Formats: sequence, structure tokens, C-alpha cells
Amino acid sequence: KRHLLFVFSATKCTGCGPGYKSPLDAMKGPREEIVYLPCIYRNTGIQKPDYLATVDVDPKSPTYCQVIHRLPMPNLNDELHHSGWNACSSCFGDSSKKRNRLILPSLISSRVYIVDTGTDPRAPQMHKIVEPTDIFWKTGLANPHTTHCLGNGQIMISSIGDPSGNGKGGFILLDGKTFEVVGNWELPGEAAPFGYDFWYQPRHNVMMSTEWGAPKALAYGFNLEHVKEGLYGSKIHVWDWTTHKRLQSLDLGEEGAIPLEIRFLHDPAATEGYVGCALQGTVFRFYRTPKGEWAAEKVINVPSKKVEGWYCLITDILISLDDRFLYFSNWLHGDIRQYDITNRRNPRLAGQLFLGGSILNDGPVKVLEDPENQSQPPPRTIKGKRIPGSPQMLQLSLDGKRLYVTTSLYSGWDKQFYPEMIKEGSVMMQIDVNTANGGLKVNENFLVDFGKEPNGPALAHELRYPGGDCTSDIWL
Repeated sequence: KRHLLFVFSATKCTGCGPGYKSPLDAMKGPREEIVYLPCIYRNTGIQKPDYLATVDVDPKSPTYCQVIHRLPMPNLNDELHHSGWNACSSCFGDSSKKRNRLILPSLISSRVYIVDTGTDPRAPQMHKIVEPTDIFWKTGLANPHTTHCLGNGQIMISSIGDPSGNGKGGFILLDGKTFEVVGNWELPGEAAPFGYDFWYQPRHNVMMSTEWGAPKALAYGFNLEHVKEGLYGSKIHVWDWTTHKRLQSLDLGEEGAIPLEIRFLHDPAATEGYVGCALQGTVFRFYRTPKGEWAAEKVINVPSKKVEGWYCLITDILISLDDRFLYFSNWLHGDIRQYDITNRRNPRLAGQLFLGGSILNDGPVKVLEDPENQSQPPPRTIKGKRIPGSPQMLQLSLDGKRLYVTTSLYSGWDKQFYPEMIKEGSVMMQIDVNTANGGLKVNENFLVDFGKEPNGPALAHELRYPGGDCTSDIWL
């Protein structure tokens, strides 16, 4: 009996950490019941702190479609943006790890809030605050953006700037237990010219990072002249995961200007993925060549509509956990697109849905010529409310059947492109996904209206599930 007990004890903890053993196992996980969203007041004229909202998305719940908790930050004008976890599926084999702290970097103030979601998931509480000076002095970085937990227990956050507002793409390391700033992940002098998102894959000893722009250029709006002046990026950076050296910088050119969200395929054996490039409405596939180097090729191009002075802007991108569908939001045109990526080099459009945007048929922007021969879409109304703004942040249910959407990109750009959203607040919507043949359909019974918040209309941004999702978790 003692021998059998010893064998069991030695093996039972394989895979009792956070998350799931594989992406396909995650697809069998429980349905989401609550969602966390950062809500922003910067640039709205409302002098209130940003806050973390908890939204009930359980159809069986009496508070379905409602904000059930709000955790205000203790400071004004932080610009909460993206979030990540202290532990995810990369720590699945470590029984000592728990996914119980949400990491909330502030894009403008450079604070990082550590939120306790473990004690009461429906009512998160503040755990710790990492002050900007800790980040400035220990790393020389600022404007933290994307958070990923690492398999070794540390937490890594990408930066988009330095303390002076210039572009600087480095990486901040936090201790996974104390949440103290450890230092830089990149080697001295190895930071990229610009930063934004990143995704790592230790099985191939690689990390990829992308570029937005200089914080002082983008802080209060978008100016096309700043692109010409070199204040926005166009490169994917390839890093050696073991040595932390920057190995390659893949210049995507004008067609790949402002590469934002980057996603490896979820299968950890895969040596390819996709990046959405905002300015020209393109998606590039990156891949490892037979020689062991990395390269990129354009695989999706949203044709530019000839209008009276407007842009195309792909602003979020995600991949279903089975690596079959890719989704992206086209924040200025106003549509969400679903592509079948079974053929990795030739994605096929499988679904499209307009939910607002700048080219509505009753709006001031007139389409003069459209290569896709699409008529200007009508306004979208859900539960009696006309949708302000346009689809932006996306989050897919684990089983791939529900796509959640919010409409705020970043307060400075919201104010410039969709001033009505500043007055009315953003919304959260749900899209039903046809996972058999492709296709998207609005759930007409789901709407969270952040225009009705107690302190006034708020701008809700990225979505997170307490148990992880397809943009937070990485498998090793």
C-alpha cells in the first residue's frame, strides 16, 4: 500500500496547474460565466478613475448581461488597456501555480495594477500596485501593453515606449509571487525601436514581437504625417527565447504598416502564425523557413474603399483554439471577418458582419468606389440601442461558438474617429459563430451598454475569462 501511495503521489501533480493540457482540451472546458473588462475614462471629460468591470454572461443567471462589480483604480487617467494573468496553461504541469491574479498595465500612466481574482472571482479586489518609477528606474521602459505569464513563474509585459515618450520595444519582468519589478527580459541595447504585442513559443526557441508607434505621437490621436515621419512601426521582431537576443527584424513595408496583434497557431508544434497590420488592412503570415530563419508573407488584404478621405484599420485579431478560424475587426469600416485558415497560405473568407463603423449609409462618409461591391451598411440596433463606434476587441469562447466584441480602441483614437462614443459610451456585443461551415450572426438578446454606468459613459476595452482564453494562454 505504501508503495502504491508513493507512485500516486509522484505522478498525481502532472497537469494539476492552471489552464488546460492542450488547446483542444481547452475547447472542452466549461462555458464562460463572467468576463472582466477594463473601462476607461481618460479623454472622456469625466474626472473619474478607470475601473475593472465584471460582466455576467451566464444566460441562466438573473444578472445576465449586467455589470455585477466595479473595481475602481486609485488614480486618474491611467488608460487601462490590455490585461493578462500571473499563470496560464504554460504552467499547466506545475501544481503550485494558480491563476488568481489579473495583471492590468496602464498604457499612459505606466502603472501596473495586480488584481486579486481568486478570493472572489465575481468581486475582484486590489492586491498590489507597481508604480511607474519602479518600471522607469529598473528597466528604462514605459507604457506597458501586453502581459503573458512565463513557464518559469515570472510575468512579462511588453512596452511601447521609454519614459520620455519615444518608441522603445522592450520587456518588463515581474516576479510571479511578489510582483516586484525584476528588470528587463531583453539584453542591454537590444530593445526594438517600437513595441506592442508579443507571443512566445519555447518549443521552437522563439518569440515574436510587433510595433505600434511612439507614445508621444499616438497619445492624443492618429496623424498620418507621423507615419511618414517614422513615428510608427512596420516590423515583426524575432527573438531567441533562450539567449534573449534579437535575431531578425522582418520589415513588412507599407502594406504591413503598424503591425499590432500577433498570434502563433495554438498548436505548440506549429511554426507559423498571423499578424494583423492596421494601416493598410492586411494580415501577414509569419513562418519558419527550411533554413531555420523566419519570414513573412501577406495572405489577406481588405481592399481599400475609395471614400472621401478615410482609412482602413485592422485592430484586433485572434485564432480559434483548434487553429481553424481567424477573426479580425476592421475598426473604421465597421466589420468583423471570419476566415477559414485550414489552408494556412490562402485564408478563405467564411463570415462577415457589420456592426457600426464609419461608412454607414446614413453617415457623412460616402464610398465612391468599392472593389468588393458592397453597399454601405445600415446602422445596427441591438435591444433598442444604435451601436456607437465600431467592432474592436474580440474574445472567443473556448468552444469557438460565441464571439464577444467591444467597440473602444483607445481613448485618444476613440475621441478622434468616433466622438459620439465618447458621449454615449462603448458597448459589448455577442456574435453567434457557425463552427461547422463558417458564418456570423448577432445575438439580438445580448448587449452591455457602458453608456449607462454610474459615473457616466465609459470606454470598455479588452475581455478576459477567469479561466483563460485563446489570447491569454500559451501552450509549451
